[in-house]
Amino acid sequence: AEIHEVLEEYKEGAAKFIGMPDTVLYCSLQDPVAPCPSGYNTNKAVSLWGTSGRMEVTASKFMDMQRAIKPDWFQCICDGDTISGEVGRKRAKKAVDRSLSFLDECLQLLEKSPELQGSVIIGAIEGGDVLEERLRSARETAKRPVGGFLLDGFQGHAMAKETKLNLIASVTAELPEDKPRIIHGIGKPDEVLECIERGVDIFESFFPFQVTERGCALSFSYDCHPNPEAAAVLNQNGVQDPEENNAEKDEDEISGADSEITPFEISLKDKRYQEDFGPLLEGCTCYCCQRHTRAYVHHLLVTNELLAGVLLMMHNFQHYFSFFGAIRDALRDNKLEQLKELVCRQALQGPANAKPRQ
Repeated sequence: AEIHEVLEEYKEGAAKFIGMPDTVLYCSLQDPVAPCPSGYNTNKAVSLWGTSGRMEVTASKFMDMQRAIKPDWFQCICDGDTISGEVGRKRAKKAVDRSLSFLDECLQLLEKSPELQGSVIIGAIEGGDVLEERLRSARETAKRPVGGFLLDGFQGHAMAKETKLNLIASVTAELPEDKPRIIHGIGKPDEVLECIERGVDIFESFFPFQVTERGCALSFSYDCHPNPEAAAVLNQNGVQDPEENNAEKDEDEISGADSEITPFEISLKDKRYQEDFGPLLEGCTCYCCQRHTRAYVHHLLVTNELLAGVLLMMHNFQHYFSFFGAIRDALRDNKLEQLKELVCRQALQGPANAKPRQ
């Protein structure tokens, strides 16, 4: 939104502007990494937040932005301000009504926009944690000529996990199977697998970015049938053998760990890695693991070098995308349950504590 005028003058779309003309470009309304203040949406406009502050966007202005961006897919403007955990039935109903109204207006404008004839509009499913409103939103959105569906409002921790999963399952059951179902704000490997079981097709890749921002490297396993040598590699990488559920843990280390760090990553800011000359992840083929060591990345992090984030991002994205490759293989081979069991066992551990190499 903040470079709308630049793209409008450029005239060839955001994909070519950023040097990725052959990449499928999806434009979402908000950044899942940056929570937005609530209480600013109205019947006529939605508030977007950027470095310059708040920007009110009407359906007409939103479609002007899409004409400048020229995305392959774009999320329709909607009232997704229902994730605080304190949303009542009346507010949930208002969010659904507003979102359907925005969708109808955007669909009309899309028909009159020759620049967007190759773009697909994604309808947002709203309703907070109110099942009736979620189902109404799903049914009404499915009646419109949208190219797919966004399950919005499930990011964050305000909603109980069981409630979230039940709502996702109920909503996807109302949606046609021949159109993709996208979800925002879900990225942890165990949560991804739980959502896939309930009918979600597409996820964002914000999770490896967050891991990188913490100075961490993804180290979890997604190999359903590791051999004994691979099991030894898991221990080297900071992932316990899933069968060793009763292994003792250092309570002081776990209690002192960063509360944001998940069991799927190791923190390379930790002093234990300052003389660890092995790769970030044994067996990984990414550029960072093939050419650099944990000790080197640790040094870059403690000296605040920008290269640390670049190398970690290379590793984390390759590992995360390979995980999704493993998911597709598991779905093809009917082994999703084994993959979920492996990942969920790792999720029950504390933050990964890899032993440094000598």
